[in-house]
Amino acid sequence: MSGTRFGIGHGPQRVTVAEVGATLAAYTVDGVPVVDGFGPDEICPSARGQVLAPWPNRLGDGRYEFDGVKARAALDEPGRTNAIHGLVRWLPWHERSRAQNVVVMACTLHPQPGYPWRLGLEVEYRLGRDGLTVTTTAVNEDSRPAPFGVGFHPYLTVGTPTVDTARLKLASRRRLVTDERGLPTSGAPVAGTEFDFASGRLVGSTRLDTTFTELARDARGIARVELDHPGASRTASVWMDERFPYVQVFTADTVAPPRRRQSIAIEPMSCPPDALRSGADVVRLEPGGRWSARWGITPG
Repeated sequence: MSGTRFGIGHGPQRVTVAEVGATLAAYTVDGVPVVDGFGPDEICPSARGQVLAPWPNRLGDGRYEFDGVKARAALDEPGRTNAIHGLVRWLPWHERSRAQNVVVMACTLHPQPGYPWRLGLEVEYRLGRDGLTVTTTAVNEDSRPAPFGVGFHPYLTVGTPTVDTARLKLASRRRLVTDERGLPTSGAPVAGTEFDFASGRLVGSTRLDTTFTELARDARGIARVELDHPGASRTASVWMDERFPYVQVFTADTVAPPRRRQSIAIEPMSCPPDALRSGADVVRLEPGGRWSARWGITPG
């Protein structure tokens, strides 16, 4: 149901990428899941593994304006009157190149009411000694400047029965406060609150569908969100470069059983929710302009 599936490998690692959406459908090490993906006979549920472009997360009312150009996207989260997760996650992507440990998927987003610009996208999935690296490149193929944002939606698992008994570590100074539609209204510090995971702690009963920002980074500019199984020495982490200043963490409380709270979505984002309306951290791509960024998953 997700089109052709493209497999790559490196040692005991295996990754499967689906044609529809260039979606990360599976990632295993020695046959053990690192991401909670989906099978070839399923329609991708709950956005798991999808590429979110040309905006991630929610876009209020599906309406925005950029350089005097007005756009209106379909409301695919109608209960909240939002457009969500961009326009390419259900499109067919094509395999641009593939080797044993790497596959490059490409897609052209043609002008339409929700995005009246022509955008070229390329996503490279590469397995190596340190895990999976995902490199995204966007090119403005239009004659006018275009707005751009991107995110990814992998669900990590470390084998705990539910996320309650998994340990989450996320060093961030602030989170976005949202309204009932999931749209940002303000920011708030996380230190000393239920959203403080800087030292690492069990998720417990905490419910998260939360954007974190002002992430702690190492000398190379890399931020990392870690998940581990305290009783099994099993870990997985998502890392992201400086072009991803936001990360959404979702404990899957609204996902239908049996997948509810079975894994945690850790979503690198180049801009916050509702960015095309607010303008916050939206990339301005000039005609012919190119933008690239990297993130990845390190299994333990």
